Amino acid sequence: MTEKQKLRKLIAQEKKSYTSGQLAEWSSSLFNRLEDHPLFQSARTILMYYSLPDEVQTHDFVEKWHDRKRIVLPVVKGDDLELRYFNGKDRLRAGMFGIGEPSEEEPADENDIELAIIPGVAFDREGNRLGRGKGYYDRTLERLEKACRIGVCFSFQILDSIPTEECDRRMDEVWTEKGRVSKKQCRQ
Repeated sequence: MTEKQKLRKLIAQEKKSYTSGQLAEWSSSLFNRLEDHPLFQSARTILMYYSLPDEVQTHDFVEKWHDRKRIVLPVVKGDDLELRYFNGKDRLRAGMFGIGEPSEEEPADENDIELAIIPGVAFDREGNRLGRGKGYYDRTLERLEKACRIGVCFSFQILDSIPTEECDRRMDEVWTEKGRVSKKQCRQ
């Protein structure tokens, strides 16, 4: 078992210690803080994700903001993520892993994305991210050169260090329910 696999298993066990209500409360706290971020306030097009039950919960946040900002969600296509505009939860379909994905075929213009809010299994304060191991977000973030990359997780998912490989993409900032925890900040 690799170091990354061990860390994924450790975090999965830790997540079981918390109720869905606690995770929802922390998610709300995180996004209430993130809404005050100058880059969030100024961004017109934001890459988000439609959360799994054990991730920072995004459903309410996406629905709250989609009338005021262009929200983009990923759709799994083979080994890659295709980015599409969110047009309401009634237009989502269950995709890979049961994740809600936009059903419209119109891809988003990746050059318009100013802010990317990215989930992770764990992060460190240097912005290194441990994903689920498929590399979907690493390959996607490589294409999003202009976007500020903000990783989101719960405070128990912050580790002292994350083992990295050349293909891993670092976040510009990392946020938890306690606010920004990373040493770096996005350029404003």
